[in-house]
Amino acid sequence: MRIAYLECFSGISGDMMLGALLHAGVSEELLKRTVASLNIGAQLHIGRVDRSGISATKVDVLMSPRAEHSHDHQLEPHSHGHDHPHQHSHAHHEATHEGKHQHGRSLSAIREIIANSDIPESARDTAIRAFELLGEAESGIHNVPIESIHFHEVGAVDAIVDIVCAAVGCHALGVDGFVCSPLNVGGGTVKCGHGEFPVPAPATLALLKDAPVYSSGVKAELVTPTGAALIRALDCRFSDFPKMKVEQIGYGAGTRNPSGNPNVLRISVGELVEAEQYSSKSEAYETVTVLETTIDDLTPQVMGYVTERLLAEGAFDVFVTPAQMKKNRPGSLLTVLCDQQNAQRMREIMFTETTTIGIRTRQERRDCLRREIVPVGTQWGMVRIKESSFNGAVTNFSPEYEDCRQIAEANGVPLKQVQQETIAEYLEQRKRDAGDAIRSRSTHSHTKSQVA
Repeated sequence: MRIAYLECFSGISGDMMLGALLHAGVSEELLKRTVASLNIGAQLHIGRVDRSGISATKVDVLMSPRAEHSHDHQLEPHSHGHDHPHQHSHAHHEATHEGKHQHGRSLSAIREIIANSDIPESARDTAIRAFELLGEAESGIHNVPIESIHFHEVGAVDAIVDIVCAAVGCHALGVDGFVCSPLNVGGGTVKCGHGEFPVPAPATLALLKDAPVYSSGVKAELVTPTGAALIRALDCRFSDFPKMKVEQIGYGAGTRNPSGNPNVLRISVGELVEAEQYSSKSEAYETVTVLETTIDDLTPQVMGYVTERLLAEGAFDVFVTPAQMKKNRPGSLLTVLCDQQNAQRMREIMFTETTTIGIRTRQERRDCLRREIVPVGTQWGMVRIKESSFNGAVTNFSPEYEDCRQIAEANGVPLKQVQQETIAEYLEQRKRDAGDAIRSRSTHSHTKSQVA
């Protein structure tokens, strides 16, 4: 399994992420094309800087007069400081702008900009998700609907560029997942549009719920809302440095350059030695969030609808169990399994779509078998087999229902016949693969003996 490991010993921000990606091998031309496709009057300036003896890549966004800020120069570098929705003050930046914000952007406007860009679909989804997470954090902090949130600094040209280019760069790495170190959030205070707050800022702290964070004592904001949103949008897992074969290394520089404290983000790309511990498809265990509520006054039709909607919104599993409730009334126990990042969304659906007035939440360990999708050719076409294994041995396998159903309907054959023939082809395929492996080992051994 190929991963990218993010070391946030000096925090993370959008520009630090871009610098690290470029230093690790992501194409400059790719990111410049990405910026051009956004059509928001921006360009990238990429250079090398020294951060306490570490050579790192520094990225600045050059904005034209038609962007969100007014400037005297035709193109002027924007100093990436730490960015906050609703924030009009640049007082906590090391460099400030003479221009002022003209307006904010709504989440729907930012979605439209990203949707109209010429970038891969997975990168587009990641970028939109990052802004949605930022909006959800601000919505919760201010207790207002998410669409009434207007992003100022986070919605500015430079932050849109940071988030979209980071999503494209992460997609270009071609990794199976991202793993992140504990995050150094810094310390001191930060000035936001609503006053001065302790670090981490409210939006950053909301985004980092359940993530491992600490402060090294540095009196500066090290993790920005943009950086925190990217960590969450990439669905990072958290760990100390994993067992891996490192192939590429990148250092991305922040704006500050404090003495003796390298203000860089390091990214290491390579193959995991023990992939089972980190892959969402093959890990030994994971922590899941369990949401439960008991209901005795909801119709079966609505319960079925709620179940389908929860699954469509990203729940791992949803099930309904008969329950005996107060006054001997028959009821149902609705249980939802999801990740912590998606738990609030699940709760919102449960509260708005059912009659419950309370939801129980807990964290549980879920042990999983390693899973792999194996394509199998049949007389009707390709069918996917979901294969599960334990300690290297296959323990379960099953044809994907939807594949079999579509073939059955298209060809007018019984569903069970499609399933049975798919299993037979799968078993034959395993025999052929095993035979090929034995012959390959035999040939290899014979060649070695001749050489000896």
